[in-house]
Amino acid sequence: MEQHTPPLLLMLLLFTLSASSSFQPALVLEMAKILLENYCFPENLVGMQEAIQQAITSGEILQISDRKTLAAVLTVGVQGALNDPRLTVSYEPNFVPVVPLMLPSLPTDQLIRLVRNSVKLDILEDNIGYLRVDRIIGEETAAKLGSLLRDNIWDKIAHTSSLIFDLRYSTTGQLSGVPFIISYFSDTQPLIHIDTVYDRPSNTTMELWTMPSIKGERYGKKKDVIILISKRTMGAAEAVAYTLKNLKRAIIVGERSAGGSVKVQKIKIEGSEFYITVPVARSVSPITGQSWEVSGVSPTVSVSPKEAVTKAKSLLAVRSSIPNIVQRISVIIGQLYAFTDRVPALQQQLQSTDLFSVISEEDLAVRLNQDLQTVSEDPRLTIKYMQDSSATAEEEPELYKDTDDPKVLAELVDTTFKVKILPGNAGYLRFDEFIESAALMKLEEVMAKKVWEPLKDTDYLIIDLRYNTGGYSPSLALILSYLQDASQRSHLFTIYDRIQNTTTEYYSVSEITGPTYGSKRGVYVLTSYYTASVGEEFAYLIQSLHRGTVIGEITSGALMHSKMFQIEKTDLAITVPSINFIDNNGECWLGGGVVPDAIVVCSLATSRGSKHQTK
Repeated sequence: MEQHTPPLLLMLLLFTLSASSSFQPALVLEMAKILLENYCFPENLVGMQEAIQQAITSGEILQISDRKTLAAVLTVGVQGALNDPRLTVSYEPNFVPVVPLMLPSLPTDQLIRLVRNSVKLDILEDNIGYLRVDRIIGEETAAKLGSLLRDNIWDKIAHTSSLIFDLRYSTTGQLSGVPFIISYFSDTQPLIHIDTVYDRPSNTTMELWTMPSIKGERYGKKKDVIILISKRTMGAAEAVAYTLKNLKRAIIVGERSAGGSVKVQKIKIEGSEFYITVPVARSVSPITGQSWEVSGVSPTVSVSPKEAVTKAKSLLAVRSSIPNIVQRISVIIGQLYAFTDRVPALQQQLQSTDLFSVISEEDLAVRLNQDLQTVSEDPRLTIKYMQDSSATAEEEPELYKDTDDPKVLAELVDTTFKVKILPGNAGYLRFDEFIESAALMKLEEVMAKKVWEPLKDTDYLIIDLRYNTGGYSPSLALILSYLQDASQRSHLFTIYDRIQNTTTEYYSVSEITGPTYGSKRGVYVLTSYYTASVGEEFAYLIQSLHRGTVIGEITSGALMHSKMFQIEKTDLAITVPSINFIDNNGECWLGGGVVPDAIVVCSLATSRGSKHQTK
């Protein structure tokens, strides 16, 4: 630890800036002695006596005639050097020490009256307990009033569904009472080390642990507890809030607490009417390695003290719905998720997710989504917060009318497929959707004449999917069959349908009407950010089948073959992939954007395809 002391004491001595009356350096020496014997961070005081003696013997001590000015100067010096705002020096010729009230020595009836005046208990709507405590009583007092506390407080609270623990006005108390309170919100075993307190005057260290047995029924670790704090909350109440927050046992609502101390004493500097206020004990949490002292306890949710109770009630309403939400999500995944082998691990993760500090549906969505993504490694499985929005199932493309009318079929081909012969004898084929496979088979004869016949003698083929937003996956097989050799039957892809519990393998169609383009001539597929769903599947298969080159922009990465469900009475929606699209290598494509072999902006993709072929 850094030793700030020598500069500190030289500063203290050189800060005494006046020129007349004689001021004995004994005041500074006595102040230093008090700090050495009482300050709770003695390691910061190494070298103090040597520095003071050196300054005194060197004759560098000047004088300040006004005692209050001197006290203020000394305060600034000691606070700045030790970086501790609790250290103050005061000049108080008429100071009368206040003898602290020893609660355990009071008659029992007075203790009862005091506790009743500092504790308020109520049972609110929805069986929410409300407990306001304005004084944390110590170990001896708690033991003396054990039956009263049990019958009138703890046993009544024990049967509530959740608790609002109000410490906004708790400005006094004893640290020895903290283990009693923490124990009520913990299980019997294992015991928890909740605090370590070092007392400098006695040079002793005391550990605070939860208690193996207490009077009254424990509240336990499962039911929600919200602690209210304010800038007035101080001392032992801060220790309670800080410990329960970091044990992940309570959500803190309100404003940052006062940042008090375990124990501060005002000590008279011998031979004078000056006093120095010194923190004589310090707390170190074994949970965090830090303390609530000076800095205070920061709330999980910041609101004004006036709004704290209302906010706590709304948080409890949200949190009470969490188990049902998690259960509903678990059921949906179990019924619909296409990776059935991952379902047990996902459901187990949902039940074990740490939702301690979830304070809103949006927060819940983030937590659950992170866990589901980690376990499933499937970007299609998502939970989203969709306020003011209704979730709907992924819409299936509209079925074409069941017709055999040649004129209607010809018009459908003309509106769906655009065919050109570009300079350099390059074939160009654009289609913006994949027609339903049954309709496509009816169109096959017309397609042979209007699409494949014009393209059959081109040197290479550009397939433009820049505006293709999807359609029917089964129709991929027919289109891809024209890019294979008719003499070979090739496995193209497989679809597993979780809802139907069917696995369908798709092969190249050997009996097609038109001339096949074959497997030898170059094929260039153009993509853009708008290329989505089945359009992406086509580009993905072109790469996995090693049948062509994809040129353009990374595709949209649209989630495919998924169902979106609104979680009833919430603004949460879950998207579940119910179909797995598996390529010819047995790899399941999870719907991320297809990365082209050559990335170019959309408007340049056609010319790039021609230049690529020329090269």
